[in-house]
Amino acid sequence: MDSQAQAAYLIFWALYAVGFLIFFFLMSRMLRIIPVYGIRTLILAAFAVLLLTPVESTEAANWWIPAWLHGGYESILGDAGEAARAFSNMVLVGGCVLIVWILDLVRVRIWRREA
Repeated sequence: MDSQAQAAYLIFWALYAVGFLIFFFLMSRMLRIIPVYGIRTLILAAFAVLLLTPVESTEAANWWIPAWLHGGYESILGDAGEAARAFSNMVLVGGCVLIVWILDLVRVRIWRREA
């Protein structure tokens, strides 16, 4: 890949990250109407897993793309192996985030008990 393609790749990820941060902030503000802390944080964690999980591109070496985009595109094209690879990355990251979410709930419960 040439330098222009590399620059476009970096610009894409920068814009994608900024867009996600804006989306995450707005969703966290909207979800304040849900009174249960665990539900709010679970929804936000699901959005983070869905939108931020990367998968390595098969087209270009050392290029990473959002797994939902790659998996959806390959599902439409009919390449079940590539789609499964993308979605399995999402499941793996989702499992890790689920563990962190449970630990956060334990932390909040302990903190509220002491206060």
